[in-house]
Amino acid sequence: FYATKVWVNGQKQGIQQMNNSLQKMQRQHIDLMQIHNLLDWKAHLPVLKEWKQEGKIRYIGITHYTDSMHAELENLMRKEQVDFVQFNYSIASRHAEKSLLPCAADCGVATLINRPLGEGNLMRGVTGKKLPEFALDWGIKSWSEYFLLFLLAHPAVTCVIPATSNPIHAKENLQAGITAIPDEKMRKKMLDYFLSL
Repeated sequence: FYATKVWVNGQKQGIQQMNNSLQKMQRQHIDLMQIHNLLDWKAHLPVLKEWKQEGKIRYIGITHYTDSMHAELENLMRKEQVDFVQFNYSIASRHAEKSLLPCAADCGVATLINRPLGEGNLMRGVTGKKLPEFALDWGIKSWSEYFLLFLLAHPAVTCVIPATSNPIHAKENLQAGITAIPDEKMRKKMLDYFLSL
């Protein structure tokens, strides 16, 4: 699944940037093209719709990384035909639960979660702390897996995209993809425990 972004001002510059991405990725088609941080989205969205109709891209996405832009993402999901929305969400930053995640579910828009580990702040906050017994019993082996599984258990979450350049961390993060997804009861237990730390 190939995904990238357009993040420049101006329609002409956006087309050039997207064509450059296709060339660098050695692709004639791309699965997902996202308007990064909603930068000049009014110029780029018509092009993305045209490219989708032509089969050059499969899906159109919009992104942002701050709570203050959740309402704008929501507004665009309701008014425009987008397939994906990418935004910040973590066990410690649950603003997206208020209306953004429900809106995505209502609109049938897939979600990509960025900053799921709070840019490392979550991991630093649990340094030296042991996982709770109930998490170990579930099969959770690391804090990163704990935090990612909490997000993956939300019914409106499609995909979580933790960023790391550390292979050990990448392996821990990938473990969340093979461990059983928590049910609602377990998810609440995970949140309550985290809030008690």
